[in-house]
Formats: sequence, structure tokens, C-alpha cells
Amino acid sequence: MENKKTEKKNKKSGGIVGFFKDFTYGMATHGMARHALKTRSSMEHLFILITMGDMLGIPILPPYYSLRLLPHVVPQITTWKRRMLREKDFVESMY
Repeated sequence: MENKKTEKKNKKSGGIVGFFKDFTYGMATHGMARHALKTRSSMEHLFILITMGDMLGIPILPPYYSLRLLPHVVPQITTWKRRMLREKDFVESMY
């Protein structure tokens, strides 16, 4: 019974009303939301660089504090290393 209700709800959310909601979101807030996510990502990578810079040969904080923060940073280390060691092109800095 619930599946039929959710199917009806999904059908209603589509159509013209759903189109205008998506269109309004795209025109008004998509750019801001994307910029906020990009800023958050940059701040997280900067934080990891400051705390775990020893991995790249940039000792900024004493190892004691880095080791204290290590359990919180472990899930993000692989993507951070990949981003920091990747070659950057001039075109990437424009976007």
C-alpha cells in the first residue's frame, strides 16, 4: 500500500510543478551551492595540509597534534594526497 502512495507522490512531484522547482533552483541557488561545496572542500584540504603536512614533507605542526587528529583525518587522506600531488593546469584555476 505504501509503494502506491509513494508512486503517486513521485508522479505529483514531477510534472510542471517539479519542473518549475528544479528550474528555479538551477537559476537561483545552484551556483551558490556549488561554490559553497567547493569552498568547503578547499578548507578541508587546507586543514589536512596544516595537520598532516609531514606526509608531503611540509612540517607545520608538531607531530603530537598531528597524531591526535589522525583518527579524524584517515578517511580523507587518500583523496587529499591525490589532489595535492596532481598536476594542475591553467584552465582548472579558471573554474
